[in-house]
Amino acid sequence: MIYAAIVFLVIMFLIIPPIFLASFLGRIKGGNIIFYFLRFWSHTWFPAVGIMVKRIYKHDKKDKTPYIYVVNHRSYLDAALAVQVMRLPFRPLGKIEMKRIPAFGYIYRQSVVMVDRSDAKARARSVREMISVIKEGVSILIFPEGTTNETDSLLQPFHNGAFRIAIETQTPIQPVLYLDNGKRLHAKGFNLLPGRCRVVYLPPVPVTGLTMEDLPALRQQVFNIMEQELKATV
Repeated sequence: MIYAAIVFLVIMFLIIPPIFLASFLGRIKGGNIIFYFLRFWSHTWFPAVGIMVKRIYKHDKKDKTPYIYVVNHRSYLDAALAVQVMRLPFRPLGKIEMKRIPAFGYIYRQSVVMVDRSDAKARARSVREMISVIKEGVSILIFPEGTTNETDSLLQPFHNGAFRIAIETQTPIQPVLYLDNGKRLHAKGFNLLPGRCRVVYLPPVPVTGLTMEDLPALRQQVFNIMEQELKATV
């Protein structure tokens, strides 16, 4: 963990200057450039600590459609892996508390749509920002469980946010599974283990013509798809 933390910090401090410059280019263009530097960081850090990433596609990987990615959440590695394996451009939804971390917090503020779950008005602002990002052709990544799953269940119940935005913007949902992150770095501890991290891209779920009345059924449909795949692979 000490070695991994040192490598993490060295790469992070190397990319802060270009990220600072890119931040002046605007929310969309600058944000997209920032993610290429974050991708460099992720592609460097994972192999440096002995974690090998394997992508498994169960849909057309050449599809360039903007999506709302919904991803299971079992590890602190999930966000770091996302910038390596999700098709650019995209923006994740992240907890506002993370911006307080020294140095890393600056990068975080420039690269995510932050949400304060304790403030209803702040949540509404985050939703509006995500909708505006989608309209610019940028995908959104959301962990629909809302927090890291530290239970023995394959998934925790999903929140409505991702599905509400999908219906409102008529943006298809793509379920994605990170299968091994919890084994590499469990949410309850800081014991990093080398090995593989499999990423499974499931077929997109269309939302064309759906209304808010269909939200519960859509949420359950995506939950069932992800749970079934997890049962078959974990």
